[in-house]
Amino acid sequence: MTLTRMTWKGREVKEKERHGAVRGLYLGTEHVLEVANRLVPIEKGTLMLSGVASVDENALRGADSFDTPYAVTQHEDMTMQHDAGRQAKYLEQPINSEQHAVEALIAREIKAELG
Repeated sequence: MTLTRMTWKGREVKEKERHGAVRGLYLGTEHVLEVANRLVPIEKGTLMLSGVASVDENALRGADSFDTPYAVTQHEDMTMQHDAGRQAKYLEQPINSEQHAVEALIAREIKAELG
């Protein structure tokens, strides 16, 4: 009979997994912000410069936001005219279209952490 000795490292694995997920969330929110910046209406650049990517590490939740008095109006008013390549829904569209890219970034970082 052969005995096999195993060491359970569940806590260490969970910590590494979480660390990778947080890093992936940072990369994912930055990616979405980068795509949104290519679409955001631009006149003087103030709206684009107000864009921020953030991560709540405790909740494992990422967010992108734009902070000007007119950010919501520019985002929601589909009747406004914008320069070529710029549009309303400049944040909603990348959040939806880049979902798989964000998931892939998170998965890549978790995998790298678990190595």
